Amino acid sequence: MNIPKDKSAIIIRIFSIIFILIMVVSIILPMINIFALAFNSEVDAQKGGIIFYPRKFSLDNFKEIFKQGTLLNALFISIAKTVIGRILSVILTAIAAYVLTIKTLPFRRVISFFLVFTMLFSAGVVPLYILLNQLHLTDTFWVYILPSIYSVYNILIMRTFFNQLPSGVIEAARVDGCNDFQIFWKIVLPMSKPIVASITLFNAVNQWNDWFTGAFFVRNPNLKPLATVLQDMLTRQAAIADALKQKSGSYAMLDKLTITGDSMQMAMIVLMTIPVLLLFPFVQKHFVEGINIGSTKE
Repeated sequence: MNIPKDKSAIIIRIFSIIFILIMVVSIILPMINIFALAFNSEVDAQKGGIIFYPRKFSLDNFKEIFKQGTLLNALFISIAKTVIGRILSVILTAIAAYVLTIKTLPFRRVISFFLVFTMLFSAGVVPLYILLNQLHLTDTFWVYILPSIYSVYNILIMRTFFNQLPSGVIEAARVDGCNDFQIFWKIVLPMSKPIVASITLFNAVNQWNDWFTGAFFVRNPNLKPLATVLQDMLTRQAAIADALKQKSGSYAMLDKLTITGDSMQMAMIVLMTIPVLLLFPFVQKHFVEGINIGSTKE
């Protein structure tokens, strides 16, 4: 039986809506559960059965986290490296991407090839540590900034976006006597807000959530970011819980802990997620537009 085109389109739309709703629910429900456990009393949470709302509301999980003296300093480090790193990264990435769009650039194709070639291989953590150590970047604030200042993927995405800009506007600016830097700063960047917002958000989230760099390349506790400090707290708390369990042979000794690893983990997830949730509404419009346009092939 042949289905009319209009009916088939309606069926496809219905299945698409159902699929999207399933995806949305699968994302939202775990988040609701995380917030419910984070704001619930730990002793009561051990009984289970908490899904959508806290059974016994409590802020003990967050109070325990904020008792750590290094937390505020770690928060400052996280904010500083996220803001400074992302501003430098986005500006320099945009400059590199714009340069690759200039057709008169010597060896443009060769440069593009070697950029893409670097995406195929990774030397690993040990060579990276040796390199950063020789450059005297380990155990400094700049170890968060300089190694991640460029991303070939972001350069290629920006280059694709820049190539889609109206060439007539750029040529008119050249006729009016503008040099490449003036064209980039006064014309290209203002017209590229969607892709700039998208890459800024992606980079900011990655920088904010990065605990690996602080754990392996920084020894000074005053330079540890929030993600690393929370990860260390979670690891220590879980180790104490395991030790008490093995010593007592039951979960009874866990009552000696103010909170357990599970509740602390949920509270940490909330602390790390809230800044991103607060930032996203301000860039949502440009973010969605940048994803749609910047993802098209050149």
